Amino acid sequence: MGKYKDISDSELFDKIKKYDSRALEELYERYGKLLYSLVLHIVKDKEKASELVVDIFALVWKNSEKYDTKLQNPFTWILLLARNKAVDYLKREKYDDIEPGNYNDKYEENFIMPVLDPNIDRLSFTTANEMKDKIERAFGGLTDAQKYVINLSYYEGFTIQQISKKLNIPVETVRNKVMTAMGNLRDNLLKV
Repeated sequence: MGKYKDISDSELFDKIKKYDSRALEELYERYGKLLYSLVLHIVKDKEKASELVVDIFALVWKNSEKYDTKLQNPFTWILLLARNKAVDYLKREKYDDIEPGNYNDKYEENFIMPVLDPNIDRLSFTTANEMKDKIERAFGGLTDAQKYVINLSYYEGFTIQQISKKLNIPVETVRNKVMTAMGNLRDNLLKV
């Protein structure tokens, strides 16, 4: 058992690709609580958040052969997978324009499974944890309106067009607000 605790996330994914269930268990041990927190923040329902975390690890198992450990960042990939799954659930619950029957493997591949740019920095859980306070302070430095558009975009999965409709303001105004909020967040991160 100890051998799994000592290997990297990429090595775990390589083992999961070979259908090593112990590797999946270790991945769950490492990230289950974190993913639950993220999903709960999005869906606001403890029971549903638990169900979705199980679904997320089932997706990891089912799609492991599509994951490239040399090009993708395991920590970022699994966080984005959790975010995508939770936001998809939220959209299906809130909006009538999503047909319930259209969820299949093709849908998962196009809308749930993360696609990461191989050029992004590789982020580890340890690094992310060390940056948590800094990120919270930087986010706290945004205006309420900036926090709101980031929340709508990232945690609720609204598109620019949907935010425009919800706030009853032009699409270009929303685009500018999101870009300004993200720029201010970046600037605040550099200051703290």
